[in-house]
Amino acid sequence: MSETRLVFPPIIYPETDGQPMTESDATRDYLIYCVEVLRLFFQSRRNIYVSGNLFIYYEQGNPKAVISPDVFVIFGVSPRQRRSYKAWQEGGKLPAFVLEVTSLTTKRQDEIEKPQIYAQLGIQEYFQYDPTADYLNPQLKGYQLVEGVYQPLPMETTTAGIPLIHSSVLGLDLRLLPPTGTAIAATPHPQVLRFYDPQTGLKLLSREEVEQARETAEQERNLAQQERDLAQQERDLAQQRAEQLAARLRELGIDPDQA
Repeated sequence: MSETRLVFPPIIYPETDGQPMTESDATRDYLIYCVEVLRLFFQSRRNIYVSGNLFIYYEQGNPKAVISPDVFVIFGVSPRQRRSYKAWQEGGKLPAFVLEVTSLTTKRQDEIEKPQIYAQLGIQEYFQYDPTADYLNPQLKGYQLVEGVYQPLPMETTTAGIPLIHSSVLGLDLRLLPPTGTAIAATPHPQVLRFYDPQTGLKLLSREEVEQARETAEQERNLAQQERDLAQQERDLAQQRAEQLAARLRELGIDPDQA
């Protein structure tokens, strides 16, 4: 009698939930900005993976054990491209930093459900940001995991009055800037989230902002060169006029130096 073997179908770990993204322009823009500037900031370090809105499976054999943070940073793994992230294939590494961009449809999850899961997984820092200032007060919140429980990170201010929360995991400040052309105290305008390097005081720029800065610098260099060229032309013209005047005086029998 032949031996009967049970054949189990392979476990499928979906790469999408099949639902279209319905994020607002503001939410989508911040997802792109945060992932891009953090990738650029950490690009010189080999084993830091920055991504967002990607399925992270944390329990082998259980496709329901999954999270999908808006923005996350994982230390100790390659920054290669992935279609999904399976922790058991990555040495058990999970995010150390997570940022959720809050919206009406995600507010309850971001405030209640996700922090519980993230704390259980040992995610060291959890941040929330509300780009429209409709759902969170304050607009930016940060938490640090202490003995398995998230404790609020303090909101500080720069000498210019800019609110910030420092991320010790990233070594960066998350600052809330007034919209362009708006005074710092002009509320209730939604404030703009930007990452800053506290060591240099510089803002982390996206690729588009880097390109804009290069173009601006090039334009300024060209303008400065044009001004130098114009100044030299004026000096040359003045010299020519002086030489012409001296020659005319000599024709009249007058010593230009005496004149």
